[in-house]
Amino acid sequence: MLGTHTARLPDCRPLLADPDDLTLVFQPIVDLAGATIAGYEALARFPGAAGPDVWFAAAAEAGIAAELEALAVHKALAVVDALPADTFLTVNVSPHILGSTPVQDALATRPDLRRVVVELTEHTPVHDLTALRRQCDELRARGALIALDDAGSGYSGLQQLAALRPQVVKLDRALVSDADTDPVRVALAEMLGEFAGRIDAWLLAEGIETPAELAAFAQLGVPLAQGWLLGRPSAGFAPLSAEATELVRAQVARARLSDTVAGLIRPIRQHAPDEELPAVPPVVLLGAQGEPTVLVLHDPRTGDTYEAPVSLRVHPTTDITEALQRALTRPPAVRFDPVLCTDRSGHVLGLLRIEDLAAAAPRRS
Repeated sequence: MLGTHTARLPDCRPLLADPDDLTLVFQPIVDLAGATIAGYEALARFPGAAGPDVWFAAAAEAGIAAELEALAVHKALAVVDALPADTFLTVNVSPHILGSTPVQDALATRPDLRRVVVELTEHTPVHDLTALRRQCDELRARGALIALDDAGSGYSGLQQLAALRPQVVKLDRALVSDADTDPVRVALAEMLGEFAGRIDAWLLAEGIETPAELAAFAQLGVPLAQGWLLGRPSAGFAPLSAEATELVRAQVARARLSDTVAGLIRPIRQHAPDEELPAVPPVVLLGAQGEPTVLVLHDPRTGDTYEAPVSLRVHPTTDITEALQRALTRPPAVRFDPVLCTDRSGHVLGLLRIEDLAAAAPRRS
């Protein structure tokens, strides 16, 4: 048993005979670089043969969409403490009801939302992006990450990407299916990956079902993947199978045709809010949730110490030339500041100096 529900559950009696008619299954999300499970997506299941979309559509028609989604959120948050180490749980919410009382009450059952990714999962335009952004910022302040589903599916999705700046961007399944045989899909996925990098987000390829699709996205350097090929939804937090692990490692090894920034990482001191600031830069200042916020740097020309915002973060598997290009497209005031290297959870691994990236980049030829 993954967890218990001690708080009062949202009332969905017009649709469900009992709250336990809604159950959860969990599909793994895989870190391709490490061939490990990065997290799980919580998916709702209901009695009978009808799929979840039918049930949620019926709830919307009955006027209890918020209550049904709140029930799923409530049950998902109840099992966060049972997650395997170093993994997160993705919880789906329709953006137009994120601010509703039932959903907000369900989210309030767990004040600390670290290890929780709130995934916005609707395909219709959101008319009040300002309110939605405020709601997302409130969740981030409690430790949650924000994901946006089906990126590339339409203009409204691109608007939300620009306005919400999610930390995880999930590729629309239409861009993933048969990507190995369609260069247009690959080009669109690459474009969205570049956009995700510019807003400091992880790209997730969802719905991978064939080794060829996996190979296509490993070649693109997509950090996260999900799909039946890698693991089907199950009642518990299932580990990555030996077969899937071997497949991921083989495809990623084939895709690593260029150097990554991992060998260029330099150490950096980390300063938590309640710690004394180290005297010698470089130092990265951490926020209340452990997130990097400010760099304290040394100016060799003047000998002065100065502060700069964290303007770019990359994963250690990022290609050297890509990291350099992204660094040099930053605003002039921060263009030559160091780049932070973080893991998938946002923990600081070190920094990358622009001169190191520039010196290493030509070696790719």
